[in-house]
Amino acid sequence: MGLEIHARVVKSGHFSDIFIQNSLLHFYFTQRDVVNACRVFDAIVCPDIVSWTSIVSGLSKLGFVEEAIVRFLSMDVKPNATTLVSVLSACTFSIRSVKKGKSIHGYSVKNFSEEDNLILGNALLDFYMKCRSLRSAQYMFVRMPQRDVVSWTTMVCGFAQSGFCEEAVRLFQDMLQRGEAKPNEATVVNVLSACSLLCDLSLGRWLHAYVDSRYDLEVDGNVGNALINMYAKCGDMGMAIRLFNMLMCKDLVSWSTIISGMAMSGLGMHTLPLFSLMLVHGVPPDDVTFLGLLTACSHGRMIDRGLMFFKAMTNVYGIVPEMKHYACLVDMYGRAGLLKEAEAFIAKMPVEADGTVWGAFLNACRIHGNEEMFVRINRVLLTAECVSIGTYALLSNAYAGSKRWDDANEVRDVMRSMGLKKMAGCSWVEADGSIKGTYALLSNAYAGSKRWDDANEVRDVMRSMGLKKMAGCSWVEADGSIKGSFIQFTEPNFERTMQGYCPLYDLRLFKTSFD
Repeated sequence: MGLEIHARVVKSGHFSDIFIQNSLLHFYFTQRDVVNACRVFDAIVCPDIVSWTSIVSGLSKLGFVEEAIVRFLSMDVKPNATTLVSVLSACTFSIRSVKKGKSIHGYSVKNFSEEDNLILGNALLDFYMKCRSLRSAQYMFVRMPQRDVVSWTTMVCGFAQSGFCEEAVRLFQDMLQRGEAKPNEATVVNVLSACSLLCDLSLGRWLHAYVDSRYDLEVDGNVGNALINMYAKCGDMGMAIRLFNMLMCKDLVSWSTIISGMAMSGLGMHTLPLFSLMLVHGVPPDDVTFLGLLTACSHGRMIDRGLMFFKAMTNVYGIVPEMKHYACLVDMYGRAGLLKEAEAFIAKMPVEADGTVWGAFLNACRIHGNEEMFVRINRVLLTAECVSIGTYALLSNAYAGSKRWDDANEVRDVMRSMGLKKMAGCSWVEADGSIKGTYALLSNAYAGSKRWDDANEVRDVMRSMGLKKMAGCSWVEADGSIKGSFIQFTEPNFERTMQGYCPLYDLRLFKTSFD
């Protein structure tokens, strides 16, 4: 119909009308027809501000960010606030255009009043956040004369996605105290995401109570999925399952989240009937769903079922496996001690294995004490792509565990030459409803600085909390070489600790990482 109207306009001689030309320009962009949209724009003799804004906005929304920026720079009329919002969106997705975005900010300050352009201000906040210029975003946010829910949500989302989860939560609490704007669904989802990354269960429960107090926020949908993810990440699978059962409309994200949560919590056997129930409800799985299933099979050593899911992913659902799926299969073989099968699987992979796959294989070799493969893995890691610091540290610790000190130090020398530095392992615990900190890490930091009194004081605090030392499985450097074992602390009654509960204190073990 739109093409017929376009033809009729041309035949009737009304195509030269700027209003009709702008309408056609908008029509073609809504139909994602970039070619005809550009043809219409190029046919306009004297494009006005609406024409320029339409072409810049349309190209930016459809992903042609470089072309949108080029069109903006060639404007022969003064842009308005809407034009600047459109080109800022393009600059956000173009790494080479960060400086142009800052120039646009300067232009807006000189030519527009801050009080009258809240939308432009929010666009600038979004630009700085997505470009990881957090200080610039925060500086601008504090000095905004007017802020709405979009302003607050942009900041909360930006901090959470950049890994500054504590700042995201603090900003959300500040938003509630100031009362400038009422949090919407997007705000709550982002702060729940930050809470799940912090693994702060008490904070998550407070957020859940806040959601229940808001009758305009439905638990179904995005908020419900975010709550399930939060409880699963914080280790409270019972509450995650109850919330999942309460959802009236379970979408793909709901099913994938609960399956992945059960896999991480060691409830792998329960994921299989859950996946069957998902198919019965007519919800097709995606790559995230299969990653959760493969993780469950890996932790439960269900090799046959894991291979069945991996084949079904490609043969039945047409999902191309990503590197994380291959790494999960290697980990599955490794946990079962099938190192030869894991090595053969890596050799048959249709893509070259990266650091995540070799890291999973290396960890399996270390656990099962297969030193023969260390040399081959070391040779491959030197040429492999995307090798993380942890993988190199794991190889060094594997050599150290076998008392091959020269090889361990050689790997550490390679890490130094590449400018890589691994943080010491640490554990996060929650006591009396709040996360207390990394006591073992703090004690070792004092000891490393030869502040023995401070180190012993921290250890006394740990003992007063009921934390008991046990030999760790990591290694540390002293005088440029690896010397011995790193002392870790854990709660008494280790079996109950693994269930996330300590009888002496209300402690919940959240994160444990080792070098």
